[in-house]
Amino acid sequence: MPIVAGVKFAHTNKMYYFDPGAAAFAVGDGVVVETAKGTEFGYICMANADVAANRIVQPLKPILRAATEADYKQLERNEARKPDALRITQDKILKHNLDMKLVDAEYTFDGSKLVIYFTSAARVDFRDLVKDLAAVFHMRIELRQISVREECKKLGGLAPCGRECCCSAHLCDFERVSLKMAKNQALSLNPTKISGLCGKLMCCLSYENNHYKETARRMPKINSDVGTPDGSGVVVSNNFLKETVKVRVPSRDGFEHREYRLCDIKTKSSVAEDNDDDLAGAGGEDIRKLLDE
Repeated sequence: MPIVAGVKFAHTNKMYYFDPGAAAFAVGDGVVVETAKGTEFGYICMANADVAANRIVQPLKPILRAATEADYKQLERNEARKPDALRITQDKILKHNLDMKLVDAEYTFDGSKLVIYFTSAARVDFRDLVKDLAAVFHMRIELRQISVREECKKLGGLAPCGRECCCSAHLCDFERVSLKMAKNQALSLNPTKISGLCGKLMCCLSYENNHYKETARRMPKINSDVGTPDGSGVVVSNNFLKETVKVRVPSRDGFEHREYRLCDIKTKSSVAEDNDDDLAGAGGEDIRKLLDE
């Protein structure tokens, strides 16, 4: 199996494999690598290890060198130039009256290109903006339109749960999130309750969705007739995490709500087979009327 090292870049959680050559790297080491975009600076997140060939995307790019003091200084210079790049770019956007929101700007490691990230509800003709920026910075200018989810991932922040947004903390890719996932979990469909900082459905809705889908298949439907250790009743609610069912059952005072384990609940067909004889006597018709009320 080939020996590789895992590298992560700024503002990303995804790990990329590189060929370490004869060098040995430790987690946290800064490295300069060759990528399809050119020379980039990254950090080792997985030390040299054997990895199955089918997990590697060929061709495997090499790690050029361990980061030197000059490389770290270059990185600091690029970061120091970012505020001016953002200010000038924002001024040019206002000058051209473009309908776009500036998100971030970053220089490539070698300083040969400036990449501008922005969001917009529609396509933007920024050709004149690129010409103006190239005249100011005297380098290649690339404008990249990103989604609001990618904006949140890049800028970060605290989610409604009080923790760092999942997209910027640990998610490598954005999975599809649908309103049906919120319905499966019986969550409030109020947009303010199920939306993240980006204004889209929260990524965490997908985390437990498979559990809720599988459990829902085994849970009785609301308002359905079921059998319990205390007799027949009507389902009031389901607890998918505890796998319990709240059932309205007859009592001396009329009826009451009791909670049962899912394994103690019998479906309507089972109730018909097991309890028809019991309901036939001692006020069985009265019980049925009570459960229908």
